[in-house]
Amino acid sequence: MPVRPTAARPRSTAPPLLAALLTLPAALALTACGGGSGSDPDTVKVSFKQSTDNSVKVMDTYLADIKRQFEKANPGKKVELVPIKAPDSEYYTKLQQMLRSPKTAPDLVYEDTFLINSDITSGYLKPLDGYLAKWDNWDRFVGTAKAAAKAQDGKTYGVPDGTDTRGLWFDKGIFAKAGLPADWRPKTWEDVLTAARTIRKKVPGVTPLNVYTGKPAGEAATMQGFEMLLYGTGDGTSDPLYDEASKKWITGSRGFRDALTFVETVYREKLGPDVSDALDPNFATRVRGELLPKGKLGIDLDGSWLPQDWGRGAGHEWPEWSRKLGLAPMPTQAGQAPGRVSMSGGWTWSIPAKAANPDLAFEFIETMQTKANAQKWYVANSGIAVREDVASDPAYVKAQPGIEFFTDLVASTHYRPAYPAYPKVSTAIQEAMERVTTGDSSVEEAASGYDEELKSATDGQVTSK
Repeated sequence: MPVRPTAARPRSTAPPLLAALLTLPAALALTACGGGSGSDPDTVKVSFKQSTDNSVKVMDTYLADIKRQFEKANPGKKVELVPIKAPDSEYYTKLQQMLRSPKTAPDLVYEDTFLINSDITSGYLKPLDGYLAKWDNWDRFVGTAKAAAKAQDGKTYGVPDGTDTRGLWFDKGIFAKAGLPADWRPKTWEDVLTAARTIRKKVPGVTPLNVYTGKPAGEAATMQGFEMLLYGTGDGTSDPLYDEASKKWITGSRGFRDALTFVETVYREKLGPDVSDALDPNFATRVRGELLPKGKLGIDLDGSWLPQDWGRGAGHEWPEWSRKLGLAPMPTQAGQAPGRVSMSGGWTWSIPAKAANPDLAFEFIETMQTKANAQKWYVANSGIAVREDVASDPAYVKAQPGIEFFTDLVASTHYRPAYPAYPKVSTAIQEAMERVTTGDSSVEEAASGYDEELKSATDGQVTSK
């Protein structure tokens, strides 16, 4: 999502389950790295999402340090890191492929909270309540973060490693050339579009506005893009995707069509990137590593985790970013209360049901989640702390520009209805976005198509609003 994107960070950023088949070489590679029958009882296998950008090693560096700590504290025990190098959407497909068999299942996996309930329902993950009851640090985690890893059966299946929020990043240099204010604070969607139109007219050669879209972008399109719009269409008191009272998914909403209209406007008026770029699965990497650092993007609707790529020793060092970029909350559609909107996600560490060494895996989690290690990760990953002891530490707050801004958005943030059907719902949203992005469908046609897909994805558990 971050969606981190995760998943940016890998974030959560983040990303729907694709139906695409894995190639034979990929399947063979997964088989080769598994645990299960015959695994070494003294080795814990840890699988995680590795950035497709070879210069970004934030997660790799962090886990290598935890591995050293763990092996030093536990003589005779070993850690085998099993990275999955893939765009977000492919990561989920490959991860689920691994979880299906004891021959390929690792002992510990990195799960996006949007997918965790789907994996729980599929029987891929092990409940952790027995471990958590004996772990003092579990009391340090905030309630909303704990809830993100809890299933409908009341059991907890993951330990969260942070959360994220989303807002508008903007280039102060481009804004100055366009005659836009350095302290820009749009009040409505129209204010955002007006700024993008001004940039297009006055600053040629740059992309005015980025809104992630389409199936190749995965959950980045759904969460950073569409849901940041959709959740700003109502009064902020009810979920526009899922009706909690009836336990059904919502079709036919005016807000859904309005959000699609915004996406259509961005691409029809050429305020966004070229459609071929927008539908490139690696476009988010280009945004962080090229377009923003090189002053080629005016406004980016994106997540709190972006600076992880720009820090010292990161893939795209950019120490000037906090002076070159401004931050603004994403406004609600017409400026209605609460006036701004954000979405939050996050990732968890989970133990597969078919893990060979679950006890060793939880010991590795405990090593990751000392206060010092957790704080180190939040700062390196540009994450928002989900531990009270870290969040209240002045050293954490001062560690990075932007943390205070994005933490403040938690007060007006929303969480996805991460029920088992959500990954399919997310894919249906991406398909609707893609159709209006390419111009293949009108907003009404794309929204009607979504309603039909939603009925299929949720076995008819829908209600109209």
